[in-house]
Amino acid sequence: MAEPTRLPAAPWTRRDDLAALVVALDPAGAGTCRWVGGAVRDTLLGQPVKDIDMATQSLPEQTLAALKAAGIKAVPTGIAHGTVTAVLAEGPVEITTLRRDVETDGRHATVAFATDWQEDAARRDFTINALYADPRTLAVSDWFGGLDDLRSRTVRFIGDAEQRIREDYLRILRYFRFQARFGGYPADAPAEAACAALAAGMKGLSRERIAAELLNLLGLPDPAPTVRRMVELGILAQVLPEADASALAPLIATEQAQSVAPDALRRFAALLPADPPLVEQVAARLRLSTAQRKHLAAVAQRSGSDADARALAYHIGRDEAVDRLLILGQSIAPLQDWSIPRLPLKGGQIVARGISAGPEVARILRAVESRWVAEGFPDEARVAQLLDETLAG
Repeated sequence: MAEPTRLPAAPWTRRDDLAALVVALDPAGAGTCRWVGGAVRDTLLGQPVKDIDMATQSLPEQTLAALKAAGIKAVPTGIAHGTVTAVLAEGPVEITTLRRDVETDGRHATVAFATDWQEDAARRDFTINALYADPRTLAVSDWFGGLDDLRSRTVRFIGDAEQRIREDYLRILRYFRFQARFGGYPADAPAEAACAALAAGMKGLSRERIAAELLNLLGLPDPAPTVRRMVELGILAQVLPEADASALAPLIATEQAQSVAPDALRRFAALLPADPPLVEQVAARLRLSTAQRKHLAAVAQRSGSDADARALAYHIGRDEAVDRLLILGQSIAPLQDWSIPRLPLKGGQIVARGISAGPEVARILRAVESRWVAEGFPDEARVAQLLDETLAG
């Protein structure tokens, strides 16, 4: 019999607080709990681990009691679905009781608690997410070929792809996010076919869930090939009909050429037309935050006249200017190590020159400011000259 695959040594597998958690939940070493999902997958791929999840055969009430007895803070974050969060010194761990689906409606699932590991694995979305590891031996359990799929960079649904999607239509967008992060080409044909056939089902999803998945996808290092494939399959049009994906690849190339980190909102802006009212409608439909809506609207005002990077940043904000310039394929070098200055002139100084307070003061202030920006933000002495010239004119 072949030696079982084991997790390679990784910093998180040697954490003392996690070892104490395992002892608290399974003191007899009976194998009632295992690491699951992303931590196992990413460790096998040699990638950094962000979130750690555990599956357990114990009921949530038993998990809470065990944590309390061990002096570990526990939060019942999703206890109706079997999830308890252990608050540890080096970060939280979500602990979820094994489950099986009782009923699904394409958006949410009704579950029952279970004790069979394979039954719990069978309800997960992709084979690479259904890998479990014994916390003591680090031996990996794999019932659906997830290890082979990791090696071949294949993102594949567990079982029948259409059935998995009908359980939760958000899995279509999750599929493309995982494809962009882990997948190779050609992609899994049954997965793509199922996503294309059932794409209309996404219209029943909450706008917030759609927005979150799109932004998670766009924040990856290079989602352009995947987004292009979503267009070809008719996926993107179902959730973002206003999108034009042609600007995404050039933007990413510009980011990489200027050593700029990926930014999901910037790339989202690149997908949308330079039409602020339309962009605001899209942002409202997807229930983005007020700050996100304002940012997108400012970026959408982009035009080929955005040549003076510092003047642009002064008028609309540095982050907004960076995004507009990058989308236009322009350099952001003028904004590196540069802070937006303040006009060294106040209305009171104009009044002191004999101008009555009111609209005329505002007009003069704007005139001086306009020349100050055009001249590249000269010092206070030059601003005084600009004021003299404006008053004399």
